[in-house]
Amino acid sequence: MRNLTIAALSMIMIFTACQGGDKAVPADNPSAEIIQTLQNIKGKATLFGHQDDLAYGVGWKYVDGESDTRRTAGDYPALFGWELGGLELGHPHNLDSVPFDRMRNFAVWVYENGGINTFSWHPYSAVDTTKNSWVNDTTVVKHILPGGSHHAAFLKHLDKVADFFQSVKTSDGKAVPFIFRPWHEMDGGWFWWGSQTTTPEELRSLFRFTIEYLRDEKGLSQIAVAYSPDRNFNSEEEYLTWYPGDDVVDIIGVDNYWDFRSPDGLAAVVRKLETVATYANKTGKVAAFTETGSDRVQDTTWFSQKLLQALHASELTRQITYVMVWRNHGLNHFYLPYPEHPAADDFRLFTANESIWLLNDLKGMKQ
Repeated sequence: MRNLTIAALSMIMIFTACQGGDKAVPADNPSAEIIQTLQNIKGKATLFGHQDDLAYGVGWKYVDGESDTRRTAGDYPALFGWELGGLELGHPHNLDSVPFDRMRNFAVWVYENGGINTFSWHPYSAVDTTKNSWVNDTTVVKHILPGGSHHAAFLKHLDKVADFFQSVKTSDGKAVPFIFRPWHEMDGGWFWWGSQTTTPEELRSLFRFTIEYLRDEKGLSQIAVAYSPDRNFNSEEEYLTWYPGDDVVDIIGVDNYWDFRSPDGLAAVVRKLETVATYANKTGKVAAFTETGSDRVQDTTWFSQKLLQALHASELTRQITYVMVWRNHGLNHFYLPYPEHPAADDFRLFTANESIWLLNDLKGMKQ
């Protein structure tokens, strides 16, 4: 186990964020387990996460126990990302063809083996269900809010999500806690809930309604909520443009792929992570790098010379509690190097750093 005192486990949290009257997750809620874990490692380690890690990778699909992270680094990630898009329409599998029955089993396995699950949701439009999330020329959000023409249809979508979350239980009936990251990258223009067709006020209302409905109406106390705009901000004020409120959000995050692509982009990545961490500190919450990566990892030192450098740039960036890279869909679309890839050695160097934790590191802390 990497260095973390057992005393950290004795931290008892009355609320996940005790400043400003925040009531996002009371300590007796199942999701408080996740928030307490992240608070305990804050400033000491960053959990590494990977989207769809157990479902498929480069050259394999649905092989029990398989994982590209494990194949390359020798251990599973500490955090596992899953996608719900398509669930709201009753599809048997998500938009990336992962069956929801398998996803449920994967999520239970992750929890029972000491990891953390995080769910994103790219839903089809409740106004026109032939349209997926990547529609930016149609007004949707104002029509699905309370009083809107398609609010009832949107409630049915939320009910499908709630039913799935309620079904993610251990064999003895315990609800599996998880991170939920809805309406992400809302400051970009590529989704129907994004800046092209939605006002900040509408998005804040949608975000609040979604969480309050799932928590209060459907009784889902196992949800820890992450806020994750894209990288389109240069100040705390701009970062909070779409923010639904401290009483709704538990994890302060950011998605950022683009800034890494420019020669001087590392400074921008660091500055935005510091903005995220600063606000998390102000509100007693935790900060996260909710999505990032380099498609096909063409820069063979990206993990050690860019991502790790960003996470180690300052005292604030060292407070990022987890980082997640996107999925390994195949040879033409992957974000984590498979064993034979030229960047594999660099990825192993990255994960060998004592501040980057994989699953066994996280399990060791909990023992």
